[in-house]
Amino acid sequence: MLLHRSRLVLPLAGPPIEDGALVADGSIIAGVGLFDELRAQFSSMDTVDHGETILLPGLINAHCHLDFTVMRGAILPNSSFSAWVRRINELKRTLTDGDYLRSIADGLAELRHWGTTTVLNIESLPELMVHLPPPPIRTWWFYELLDIRNRIHTEEVVAGALSFFEQRPAWHGGFGLSPHAPYTTSLELYRLARFCSEKYGMPFTTHLAESDEELRMFSEGSGPLFDFLAGLGRDMSDCGGRTPIRHLLEAGALPTGAILAHMNQLGPGDEALLAAHAGAFAIVHCPNCHEYFRRAPFPYETLRGLGFRISLGTDSCASNRGLNLFDEMQTFHRAFPGVAPGELLDMVTRHPAAALGHAGRLGELRPGARADFLTLPFGGATDDALDAVVENRAPPLAVYLNGHSA
Repeated sequence: MLLHRSRLVLPLAGPPIEDGALVADGSIIAGVGLFDELRAQFSSMDTVDHGETILLPGLINAHCHLDFTVMRGAILPNSSFSAWVRRINELKRTLTDGDYLRSIADGLAELRHWGTTTVLNIESLPELMVHLPPPPIRTWWFYELLDIRNRIHTEEVVAGALSFFEQRPAWHGGFGLSPHAPYTTSLELYRLARFCSEKYGMPFTTHLAESDEELRMFSEGSGPLFDFLAGLGRDMSDCGGRTPIRHLLEAGALPTGAILAHMNQLGPGDEALLAAHAGAFAIVHCPNCHEYFRRAPFPYETLRGLGFRISLGTDSCASNRGLNLFDEMQTFHRAFPGVAPGELLDMVTRHPAAALGHAGRLGELRPGARADFLTLPFGGATDDALDAVVENRAPPLAVYLNGHSA
């Protein structure tokens, strides 16, 4: 057991604690409170004094593609989403297995460097994972499912992938399913993913309503994305007359609790349809990716007003300058200056923890939660602490995972 003292502790489960402390009993938090009171209660315990710092929960990146870390700066911003997809596919054909493994390792190191202790990663090459060492942070690997190209997806394949993690107890995190998007994944495969998610208790995420080209493809049966996918041989008979959101919801393709990445483009009737599913799904916004594509304003007020909790993610370095959640909070705050810093911090801690089904165990500091936390330098007033965290531009002084320095 170790007692970690800091000038200010931000539990997020409660108010800030001046001259606060956290007790880490192995990988679990055993106590959070005033330093003097915890030291008296645990008098024989060693103390780590973090000095003039803020101690807060480790950050959670709710949407990331570590495979593409190697593509940083490789694609100039382009207003055409389908042109970006084409370029991604061209770059992927030039990469070796070793390139992808280095890309994943570099991405994990960068996430940890900026205080992320948990990441939801979409893994497009699960066959490479047998060559990976245990990840340095808590990682949920979401098996990407597509059937626009030849790949075998059955319940047995999913069960086999799940057993991969059961045989690797040193890997912190878990396994989920990610039907890629309604334009690359059939409704039949979505339904298989929903069935397996519910049967095996795995989290489920998908890209949805990401671009105006996706909206046009499903609503009008035309546009650049429609033409691109038709050229690849996709059956386009499901396009025309409905939005991507309606396409999935009316088909019952999404399990309760599905994590929906992007949700940038709401079409006619979508708001009323989502109102009927208020709180049934979690939503992830990627501010820097959104800015990269020069998209119309994210419908934050609409989605929040409908009762959906919003988390933040970085997406990949193919559409982002880095994997830094502080940067994402700052970009979001520029777009929505009226959002309180406490709500912003919840978007990278408590909200994604709840989306994963780990509310109270990740994303906050309380007895029984995982001892994942970080420290930032701080010399200001307590009332300014939340603003200081959101505006932080330096790597954390220390990052802990399961009570150990990461």
